[in-house]
Amino acid sequence: MSDRRSLLRSMFDAAIAAAQPSVCVPPYLPPVPKERLIVIGAGKASAAMARAVEDHWPGKLGGIVVTRYGYAVRCERIEMIEAAHPVPDAAGMRAAQRIFDLVKTAGADDTVLCLISGGASALLALPLDGITLQDKQEINKALLTSGATISEMNCVRRHLSAIKGGRLAAAAYPAKVVNLLISDVPGDDPADIGSGPTVSDRTTCADALAIVRRYGIQLPYRVHAILESGQGESIKPDDPRVARVQTCLVATPQMALEAAAKVARENGWSVHILGDAIQGEAREVGTVFAGIITQIVRRGQPFPPPCVLLTGGETTVTVRGKGRGGRNVEFLLSLGIALDSLEGVWALAGDTDGVDGVEEIAGAVLTPDSLARAWQLGYRPKDALANNDGHGFFGALGDAVVTGPTLTNVNDFRAVVIEVPTQMPT
Repeated sequence: MSDRRSLLRSMFDAAIAAAQPSVCVPPYLPPVPKERLIVIGAGKASAAMARAVEDHWPGKLGGIVVTRYGYAVRCERIEMIEAAHPVPDAAGMRAAQRIFDLVKTAGADDTVLCLISGGASALLALPLDGITLQDKQEINKALLTSGATISEMNCVRRHLSAIKGGRLAAAAYPAKVVNLLISDVPGDDPADIGSGPTVSDRTTCADALAIVRRYGIQLPYRVHAILESGQGESIKPDDPRVARVQTCLVATPQMALEAAAKVARENGWSVHILGDAIQGEAREVGTVFAGIITQIVRRGQPFPPPCVLLTGGETTVTVRGKGRGGRNVEFLLSLGIALDSLEGVWALAGDTDGVDGVEEIAGAVLTPDSLARAWQLGYRPKDALANNDGHGFFGALGDAVVTGPTLTNVNDFRAVVIEVPTQMPT
């Protein structure tokens, strides 16, 4: 495959395809219970997961799932609700309350099948008593722009929620709970996937308060008091109400990277997966990757070119400007600036859910001449980075990657194609 753009997009598409619920959910369906199968779920992939359950379940079932606006999939027996992401809204709060009330009706002979994927933290919003939806919205916005990691954000969310941090599993007791999770978090910790509504949590209110202080997030007095007093403590592993919880990871970032690697190998490329849990400030990660790529091109270390590098994980962005951005395009823009038009280097970075930041743009493609084309159009790459304007930058070049709703989410995907340069850089 000579077209590097096509190779990059084929790898991205393969990563997304490997995590499609129709493929990854059916093998993990539980045995038919004595009484009811109650299906609940939340996340960007939860609607497609529910459809996969319906298509392969041999008996009766019913339930409720909540997904992002525009991500609904038609189901016959499972109710579909749409709500806002990444900042929660009233529709999500109503859906969370209905799901909470539904699982409280479960008995010991019922099975609660919980379908959780990325986005569930915002979509399943049920504040603790004393906290308003507006409080949750403002705190969520502050977390999203603070530079906190996804694990840190979800720790705070768990301790301000009436449904996350294992509380939904506790409400379902004494029913058996089977979690089918599509991971969008570095490390695949179930407590961080959707903030863990149906799994126990080892973190504490003190941990959440430390994160709030670390990033200078201002909390209303009543919210601060809940963390300070321990009132927001989550469900711990030794709680008997989570003894009947079974958790299965049905799709992970590593699985997606391996699918992409297969595509590259089939096209004759040497492939190296550098990690499925890369974290850090997006622009700093871009600079580090530029150093690794330059060493490959100049020294043939740690791998000789030609080769393909693949990584997953979730970077963060501390918002300083007013541009249109996301963590993947921020990474690419930083990478391009640091590479300084290095010959023979092509890259794609995108979110596997199809949304990088808050726009319906998955990511972008970086080419060896991206900077030159930008300068010709009057764009200054460093100014764009300073303004967090990755979408504006790559959109002007015609290099945005748009997938539409992918109905899954296994975090960020980054691929770099490195050719043998015709002239060694100095």
